[in-house]
Amino acid sequence: MNEALQGLKLIDLTRVRAGPSAVRQFADWGADVIKIETPDSIDSNGDLSGRREGSDFQNLHRNKRSMTLNLKSKDGLKIFKELIKNADILVENFRPNVKKRLGINYEIMEEINPRLIYASISGFGQSGPYSDLPGFDQVAQGMGGLMSVTGFEGNGPLRVGIPVADLSAGLHCALGILTALYERERSGLGQCVSASLLESQVSMLDFQAARYLVSEEIAGQTGNDHPTMAPMGAFRTADGYINIASTGEAMWRRLCNALDIKESLDDKDFEDDTARTKNRKKLTNIITQALSINTNNDWIKKLNKASIPCGPINNIQEVFNDPQIMHSAIAQTVIHPELGEIKLVGQAMKLSRTPSKLKTAAPNKGEHTNIILKELGYDSESIAKFKMEKVI
Repeated sequence: MNEALQGLKLIDLTRVRAGPSAVRQFADWGADVIKIETPDSIDSNGDLSGRREGSDFQNLHRNKRSMTLNLKSKDGLKIFKELIKNADILVENFRPNVKKRLGINYEIMEEINPRLIYASISGFGQSGPYSDLPGFDQVAQGMGGLMSVTGFEGNGPLRVGIPVADLSAGLHCALGILTALYERERSGLGQCVSASLLESQVSMLDFQAARYLVSEEIAGQTGNDHPTMAPMGAFRTADGYINIASTGEAMWRRLCNALDIKESLDDKDFEDDTARTKNRKKLTNIITQALSINTNNDWIKKLNKASIPCGPINNIQEVFNDPQIMHSAIAQTVIHPELGEIKLVGQAMKLSRTPSKLKTAAPNKGEHTNIILKELGYDSESIAKFKMEKVI
């Protein structure tokens, strides 16, 4: 079966999460991804994404080949440049000064391969006052405004429960690479793509950012309630909580009928979305009282029948036991040589002819070094010499 990105070669110099999240988009659709890692004989900080056999590392680095290479050695740099000659994409997340010091910055790589798409992910950007500072997800969540609009008013800032700055930076980087690849079809030339945790986080503020830029409204915390629409939030029932998203006049009328609170239709405090948002506390009390007579499942069935968006608030186990998630087959199985059969999180989008596929677990460190060197034309004697000299 042809894969969507079959034939593309990507050199992966990334660690931690944002970079691997970008690279994963290419590995899952068939690109030949070569993960460059520091040899065990060389001091390093490792990948920083947990044990190699751990769930996080396996989920981030599936579908790749691994090669050890000491980029600080003369021969290691020479081998790396040989890889670049026939590569389509390089992805790295070094700080700007580090790649220049190693001699692998875009200007040098472009001379070797003018068609190369060189993608950089950083905490704060490739230039500017923060460019050389280390970037981490929670720091970006705070600096990018997300923590100021998350949580309940008066309880202080709150981080989101997933590394959203890392993941969005990875996705933005992957989108930038795909855009550059498409443009290369016309120009025949590569270019430099950059994404940062901070810029991606600001972009993900979306309508909250637009509220400030257009109207100078500074959004605050609204807990589980939607900032500008009501009723939309998490509501208590007889045995837990459900989400209800009812906006607009037609849906508001359907909700009042379904909850048997028809008198609220004539209440001036609820005459439109603006009024309902302004009087949210009063409205929430009325809805909560109505919901208290039945369970989550009862209300979800009734509200779905009335075409009112709603749903349960699942824990992670409940997510993967949900019939729609099971139908989507987003949990996919791979075989690991030590762990056996394991399940990882597949891609969220589907292509009808060339779907993504989880083919292999994350590779052992340096598992494919010899194979890749032989593909470059090095013989067994040269490879043995590289090992002895700690190049690989």
